[in-house]
Amino acid sequence: MAFIPHTEADVAAMLATIGVAGIEDLFDEIPADLRVKSLAGVPPELNEMQIGRLMTERARADGAPLAFIGAGAYEHHIPAAVWAISTRGEFYSAYTPYQAEASQGTLQLIYEFQTMIARLTGMEVANASMYDGASATAEAALMAVRANRKSKSARILVPTTLHPHYRRVAVTTAANQGLKFEELPYCTAEGVTPSASLARYDGQDITALVIQQPNFFGRLEDVDALTDWAHARAILVIAVVNPTSLALLKPPGEWGTRGADIAVGEGQPLGVPLCSGGPYFGFMTTRMEYVRQMPGRIVGRTLDTAGRAGFALTLQAREQHIRRAKATSNICTNQGLLVTAATIYMSLMGARGLARTAAAAHARTRELVAGLTRVPGVHLAFSGPYFHEAVLQLDRPVAPVLKSLSNRGILGGLDLSGYFPELGDALLVCATETKTSADIDRYRAGLSEVMQAARAA
Repeated sequence: MAFIPHTEADVAAMLATIGVAGIEDLFDEIPADLRVKSLAGVPPELNEMQIGRLMTERARADGAPLAFIGAGAYEHHIPAAVWAISTRGEFYSAYTPYQAEASQGTLQLIYEFQTMIARLTGMEVANASMYDGASATAEAALMAVRANRKSKSARILVPTTLHPHYRRVAVTTAANQGLKFEELPYCTAEGVTPSASLARYDGQDITALVIQQPNFFGRLEDVDALTDWAHARAILVIAVVNPTSLALLKPPGEWGTRGADIAVGEGQPLGVPLCSGGPYFGFMTTRMEYVRQMPGRIVGRTLDTAGRAGFALTLQAREQHIRRAKATSNICTNQGLLVTAATIYMSLMGARGLARTAAAAHARTRELVAGLTRVPGVHLAFSGPYFHEAVLQLDRPVAPVLKSLSNRGILGGLDLSGYFPELGDALLVCATETKTSADIDRYRAGLSEVMQAARAA
């Protein structure tokens, strides 16, 4: 059975209606020298059975290496029920819930997600979701400019300890809209942003301060001091948080005396498997006073005329629903399928399960750091508390070490030399609850062999 529904007669009738002789005539505006005559290198077509075998072989070739990378994307255990439910047709194929009367299930799920994320972050209101953590950070900066009416500068203070990809996405997204991102230095001995570094901004017009907790190095910032410093100067605080860490750490809604004003982050740790390039999803929460400046959608709970509970799109402050000039964002969709998985994941785990996951992941990282720093030529870069991620320094370039580890089936971490050259030969490592003591021993033994071989050479 052909998957193209139009017969030759259908095509001929359509071409006759629009007055052209053939399909090729529809592309005559493309110069002949720019048109591809054939697709060189594309193999002949395969049937379904052959395609299945090819994909199985390709998947097998990828192998199953031990991953200790982290850096914003984390390998957590995902209960089988999460995607068994998420991929049911009712969720998997459902689209944007424009018609409330036909979308109560989807709307209720989004409402439950918003409630869970708001409680997890300690904030008052959450939207349906964002594209990912990086774009959510950029949108938070734009939102802060709209919300902080006391500030006219559109200056955003961004610590260098914020994820480098988030910093780049924020600049790419918002710099051409008049926002000015100014990087704050970090203490290279401790891996955090010292409060004293903010003193030079006293008396200046600053719109917002971004604080990542834990920061990119896994280190814990003094969020209370940073938040109170900002609020004392009428500066809004944008929190960038790891949702798993919030099961153990103080939520941004409780930072300092008043709490953060906007909280965003990457939702991938909540039931979304590691994928090459995604898709992931971002979340955003805020204070109720800023809700009309929040991009995206918000689902609300209401009562119908019979007094029964129902759900509806309460706020849709985007260009598809209101005039472009008044839209707060051009965010065109929420990541509905991944939000579904995250909601089911959080429902299954509960507060205790999430806390146990966070504690186990942190314990594994401590075990990993203890094991790797016993290898000659490896030491911990920063002193002080961290969460399930840490920076190590080697006595030799990191890239060749990682390549040798990869040949042994170990993805040993992220080489930081391209992002933070001032740290020298630095390596970001991470472990979660999915790693066993045997896995960590295998990494330690492999690293020891690689370091010894390099030293002998």
